[in-house]
Amino acid sequence: MANTYTQCYFHLVFSPQNREALIGKAWKDELEKYITGIVQARKHKLLAISAMRDHVHILIGYNVNELIPDLISEIKTSTNQWINERRFSPFKFDWQKGYGAFTHSKSQIDTVVKYILTQEIHHQKKPFREEYMEMLRKNDIKFEEQYLFEFFDD
Repeated sequence: MANTYTQCYFHLVFSPQNREALIGKAWKDELEKYITGIVQARKHKLLAISAMRDHVHILIGYNVNELIPDLISEIKTSTNQWINERRFSPFKFDWQKGYGAFTHSKSQIDTVVKYILTQEIHHQKKPFREEYMEMLRKNDIKFEEQYLFEFFDD
């Protein structure tokens, strides 16, 4: 009997809804650990994660038995509840609708991991809006700016 073999890597990006509900430095590490638990419980392999004040990057070895929208939905729903129960934000925390999901080949993994883990340095030079639009262009994704995240660096 033949087996099925897959090797897929996804770089996921999403952002909080309200500027007042930014991801705090005091609890970003806990958020990263909580998201890691969700990803691993759903049988994906977490390769890198970085929560910035206004967005999150996650690189996973993708379990093809789950749809990306279902994984993102679970991460957002669970973390919304977790953040709000712990009152990490003085305002009701929620994630913006939508996300970015970009595929990478095995040969790109080390570069993407380094990119995600050095987000703080990266964003000293480039704001999230510029970074995200560059990712869309590099992946040849057609988009209309009116349907992108609400960016607050304008």
